[in-house]
Formats: sequence, structure tokens, C-alpha cells
Amino acid sequence: MKSGKDAGPTTARILRGEGAANDIVSIESFDEPPKRRTLLSTGAPIRDDLGEIAGAVVAQLDITDRVNAEEELRLADKRKDEFLAMLSHELRNPLSPIASAAELMRAMPNDARRVSKSCEIISRQVKHMTGLIDDLLDVSRVTQGLTKLNIEVLDANRIAADAIEQVRPLIERKQHRLSLHTSSAAALVRADEKRLTQVFVNILNNAAKYTPDRGIIDFSVAVDGEFIKVSVADNGIGMTREVCARAFDLFSQGERSSDRSQGGLGIGLALVRSLIQLHGGTVRAYSAGPGKGSRFVVCLEHVPTACAQGGERAQASHTPALTRLRILIVDDNIDASETLTMLMDTLGNEVRVAANGSAALKETEQWSPDACLLDIGLPDMDGYELASLLRARPHTSQAVLIAVTGYGLPQDKEKALEAGFDHHFVKPLDVGKLFSLLGDIASHRRPE
Repeated sequence: MKSGKDAGPTTARILRGEGAANDIVSIESFDEPPKRRTLLSTGAPIRDDLGEIAGAVVAQLDITDRVNAEEELRLADKRKDEFLAMLSHELRNPLSPIASAAELMRAMPNDARRVSKSCEIISRQVKHMTGLIDDLLDVSRVTQGLTKLNIEVLDANRIAADAIEQVRPLIERKQHRLSLHTSSAAALVRADEKRLTQVFVNILNNAAKYTPDRGIIDFSVAVDGEFIKVSVADNGIGMTREVCARAFDLFSQGERSSDRSQGGLGIGLALVRSLIQLHGGTVRAYSAGPGKGSRFVVCLEHVPTACAQGGERAQASHTPALTRLRILIVDDNIDASETLTMLMDTLGNEVRVAANGSAALKETEQWSPDACLLDIGLPDMDGYELASLLRARPHTSQAVLIAVTGYGLPQDKEKALEAGFDHHFVKPLDVGKLFSLLGDIASHRRPE
């Protein structure tokens, strides 16, 4: 061992008659790299028959683990205090507009427009507060082992698509460029669908929040031998080595601005780790440093297709990710059509896109889609007229026509059916129902 301080000072004080000594001694080993240890050095004098100090007894106790444990407790206590301060801040934030809206309604009860607006504000802020409380309860249940999983064989490609649809509003608001890469074969895992979706949503939310506007997010699902690896990488604010090491700790967050513009309690990643551990998998965080982006990798056991037999196989057979259809998407909103295209790509479908009715008619002159997802509010002709024209043409007369629209009243659905549509979906899309419908369509199509 080598040290900058040893038992010498302890012995010297005892020999000088200064009484019992207790010194904290820091030493380093000769290992490469050196390992630092902390010792407690104590001693007492040895006296002769005349009572004079004739020597000293010195003992050293390795207290490294105790010191480290005390430091961890101190840091945990500090993080807990910071968390409680953030919780107070996050709960007070929505209370302010709720109080203001309530006061406005009390002061002007007959102003219908202001009352309606105030009700919207209260509803929105209550939903936000409910989400915060649900997150707290969720992480509490998981960490205490009170969560039971409904395990089934699932395709991680489809779960990834579901997660993207949930995070899509935030991604579009921040104008991020999201790319999705899925495995060509089914990426089967044994998992709880709701919880695995929650894991992917939390990681994507984290990437979207901590990446400046117009950032890049790469989401990939890959089959790697015996494992399924799901990766979310961004070019956002990145993390220091210290923050990266404790990214999944319950009371831990990276540095944020004083206005806490990102919002949230920062417990999403703690929940991610707990849920993945319940699934028998792992999750890790990587970053080259502040400003250099982050990457989170989830690793789960791969279930070979041949092993998905019996009830599990029956469950997996309803997963539309294993089907292939020819799908036409018609929407003049580029972001909406790109997102929907990515969702359809995850199912292994052949997808073509048109920005208006004329382009859609031209696209189908020599190509017969199995299904058409049509927006109603198109620039050159509305979706109703386009549906009527597609229904009357030989190449598209047998296609399943699906209206994708923001108009959701009963009369809107009736109008769509009268125009030739087979199904009517209201934005934002219920992805689960859409996937189920596509699975039904595929089951009635002749195998390629």
C-alpha cells in the first residue's frame, strides 16, 4: 500500500501524551488503476510501571464501505429533497391556471365564451395533474413488486409503432425528424403489451423532451441472435458520465434550466428500468457527453417464431405485423402521411403516398391497393369524391376504403359510408383498432 497519510501522526500524538487518537486515513493500493481505501486509525499509549508512556498501540479499521454507504445516503437524501421540491413545483404549476380560470368563471358566469375557455383550461390542467399522480403511483407499485404482468408473445415492431403514435403530438410540436427502423422478420418477445408500450413511450418522450426543436430521433428494433434490441438515439442535450450512471435512479435527473421548461418529474426512466427488470431484460443509457445526444438500449429475450406455439402462437397470429398489404395513403399533411407511412411500414406493408386526389388516381392507374387510407380535407377534391371515383375504377373497386378524418359526428360517418367508404376513423387514430382491421383485411386476402 501507499498513502499520503499513515499511522505515523496517530502514533506521534499518543507518544506525546495527547491521549487517545482517532484519525481518518486515506490510502491507495499499488493496483492499476490504484484503488482508494479509507481507514480509521485509533490508538492508545502503553505505560511502564512508573506511568510513563513507553510506547503505543495503533489499530486500523477499513471503513471504506461504511464511508461510501454514508455518502450514498447523503446523496439519496439530497436527491429526495430535490425531488420533493420539483414535485411541489410541478403540482403548483397547474393549480395556478385552475385557480385563475375558476375566478374568471365566478366573476363572469354569463360570458359563455370565457366560461367555455375556462372549462377547457381546468380540464387540461386536471388531466396534467392526474398524469403526474398516476406516474407516482405507478412507480410506487412497480418498485414494491405489486405489479402483475399479463405475459403474451408480442411483436416488438408493432409495440414500437403503437408507442410512436402516442408520442407523435410531442414530436410534431417540436418538429423533430423521427426515423423508425424495424426488423424484416417478426421481433417476438414475451411481454405485457401495456407495460412494454409504456416503456417505449417513456424512452421516446425522454428523447423528444430533451432534444432541441427540429432534432433527430432514431428508433430501431433489431433481432440480435437470442435477443431483441430496441434502441432510441437522439442528438439532444446529452448527459455527463455521472448523470448517465444514475439516469434510472428514482430521485435523479439531469441538469435542467431554472424555469423547468421541460416539465415532468423525471421518474419515467426509473419506471422503465423497473418494468424491464420485471420482464427479465436490461436497459442501459449511453452518451458521449453534454450536447452530444443520448442513446437508450432495451434488451429482451427473443422468442423464435417456431417456439410461439399453442396459445401463444394463436395470440401472435392476430398480430397484423406478420401480414403484408398494399396500402395507399392520401393526405396533404406531410407530417401526418409520413407518420402513418412509418406505422404501415412496421407491419411490412407496401405503402404508396399521394398528397391529393389527382395524385391518388394517377397512382392507382396501374397499381391495385388492398386498402386506401384517405383524408377527407384534400386540396383538389374532398375524400368523399375521391372515394366515389376509386370505387368506380376497376383497379380499386375491391379495395377497402378507410376514411381518416377529424370529422367525427354521426352524420360524418354516414356521409363517408354513402360515398363508398368501408370504415371511418377519427383523428387521432386508434392505432390498435386500425391494426386489428388491417389484420382482418389481410386474413381475407390470398397469400402472396
